[in-house]
Amino acid sequence: MKRIKVLFTIPNFDTAGSGKALLNIAQGLDSEKFEVHIMCLHNKGSLFEKVESSKLGVHLFNYIPESRPLSVMFKECWRVSRYLKKINPDIIHSYNYSANYTEALSAWMAGIPWVFTKKNMNWGGKSKNAWKLRSFLAKKIAVQNKDMQSLFYRNSKKTVLIPRGVNIEHFHPIHFLDTKKIKPSIKSTSRNLICVANFVPVKGIEILIQAFYNIYKKHTDWRLLLVGDASNDYGRQLQAIVSNLKMEERIQFSGKLLDVRPQLNRAEIFVLPTKNEGRREGSPVALLEAMAAGKVVIGSNVPGIGDQLEDFPSNLFEPSNIEDLSLKLEYFMSKSPEDLRERGLMFRAHVVENYPITKEIEKHELLYKSIIYKS
Repeated sequence: MKRIKVLFTIPNFDTAGSGKALLNIAQGLDSEKFEVHIMCLHNKGSLFEKVESSKLGVHLFNYIPESRPLSVMFKECWRVSRYLKKINPDIIHSYNYSANYTEALSAWMAGIPWVFTKKNMNWGGKSKNAWKLRSFLAKKIAVQNKDMQSLFYRNSKKTVLIPRGVNIEHFHPIHFLDTKKIKPSIKSTSRNLICVANFVPVKGIEILIQAFYNIYKKHTDWRLLLVGDASNDYGRQLQAIVSNLKMEERIQFSGKLLDVRPQLNRAEIFVLPTKNEGRREGSPVALLEAMAAGKVVIGSNVPGIGDQLEDFPSNLFEPSNIEDLSLKLEYFMSKSPEDLRERGLMFRAHVVENYPITKEIEKHELLYKSIIYKS
């Protein structure tokens, strides 16, 4: 039987979250049944080195024409369609998080089925019509949480629910990594909260900082570790908040890390305080990684997080509610390390059953087969 040729498209591998998600699927597909190619705009980003060494087909090409003026857009889309015809995939799967529809139009001109993963809760405002056109041109749409289906595609037969998955062997509660030499240095006797996130305002990290500040005097042995790139405006804002509160000794920034496992190994509780506004979450893999590593997790009750913690409603808090989060922190930080480890294993079991990366890969394979064999 002929292998199904899938071309994954993504603007870049600078934003490691989306790039890692794509690469996990691309490398996980059954090589006897699928021939996998990847297309992106450039070769920048540390993750691109892994793409190059993946032995997958790699194409660097500007495949996203501007949507205005229309006369130029159609001409450029036709140019892109001819390049797509040369690659000649059976399916194009877009990991572009934006509402851009010119890629879909190019695929339509080339006569190639085009699907995309809806990775966030953006929809309204100026981009609403673009999202509608993007969805109209798609053969199938992979949605990452139940709210996407009910809010955006209530009556659509195009959607398939495919939540994110996690490598349950890579993220494991056994402390197999040495944490002694990791910066920033933290006293070995301290107990640690952790937040791993892309430092953008929607993540609501200032909510977590304020909630921790509310209760830190009752828990002098606890520290808060923030993992992410703090070199942008939002990161500098967070550092200023910590400085103004004179909390530098209790709240520390580690910077952006490709491997967060050593930092997770230091922590007992993971918190993701995403706000209920803007793009919010799709299916946050950082939360799944923390659960797979056996951590007790606390998250705001927003789409995506609500799905993942559906079986743990007491670990959800009202988005942007500092007092509610403070109460959650107070409750769990009062528990013994042994109690938290036992609770963490419940989260681990939940991820192993419901969110292994193998299940995400299998659902992608079924999606592609449903398109090709139905055709």
